[in-house]
Amino acid sequence: MKIGNRDFQDKNKTYIMGILNVTPDSFSDGGLWQDRDAALWRVQEMLDQGMDVLDIGGESTRPGYDQISDEEEIARVVPVIEAVKARFDVPISLDTYKSGVAREGIRAGADMINDIWGLKGDCRMGAVIAQGKVACCLMHNRSEQGYQNLMDDVAVELAQSAELARRAGIPDDKILLDPGVGFGKTYEENLEVIRSLDHLAALGYPLLLGASRKSVIGLTLDLPAEQRLEGTLVTTVFAVLKGCMFIRVHDIIENVRAVRMAEAILAGQRRGR
Repeated sequence: MKIGNRDFQDKNKTYIMGILNVTPDSFSDGGLWQDRDAALWRVQEMLDQGMDVLDIGGESTRPGYDQISDEEEIARVVPVIEAVKARFDVPISLDTYKSGVAREGIRAGADMINDIWGLKGDCRMGAVIAQGKVACCLMHNRSEQGYQNLMDDVAVELAQSAELARRAGIPDDKILLDPGVGFGKTYEENLEVIRSLDHLAALGYPLLLGASRKSVIGLTLDLPAEQRLEGTLVTTVFAVLKGCMFIRVHDIIENVRAVRMAEAILAGQRRGR
């Protein structure tokens, strides 16, 4: 797929999406990068460490988050998008589920919209993405839990999001899917999603895993967010082994190294066949 001016074509490679939350209340790094100079310093650091795509978020979507207005979210993200575009050559993803924010973000230079509701939360989002001719990451989410068969249900509901995208005029090669670890799922279900990522390959779209520092790791290891690096690295290796094209992470260099090692092992396995 193409995000901005960069083609991501290698199906045997996993790319790194770096997280930049310009929020006061994100669960892991809230308040760290609200200042524009601090945000730009962090972007440079992540690029130096091997980041491929930058994901900018202006509203925390942690459990129990406080929703903010479109205007406040736009005021947080647009100046950062513009500043990053002026200084760096990196594809930018905007993490928002609001079509009004997406529209202004695309005008400012965003190359992809990362929608935690998979186009199901705002009926205008698909049209905004199509009109902007940008890529999209469609995440699985639910307001209520209660699955008949977890992975089959997730696959069906992600397929519904992809169909909404197609109907809106978004080409297939601009669609990325995210199984939604930490959203609308129990602890056990989050573990199953990570374990069964390859179940979603039949959908025919590249996959992104976003498990970095999330509660599934904290609950497993009984650790606070800032101490969940090792647990995150395990989920990253699973993502590589299961064929994910992207991982969305806070800690860049450590995850880059984990990806490279897992890819080297897989490459050796392929040569040995």
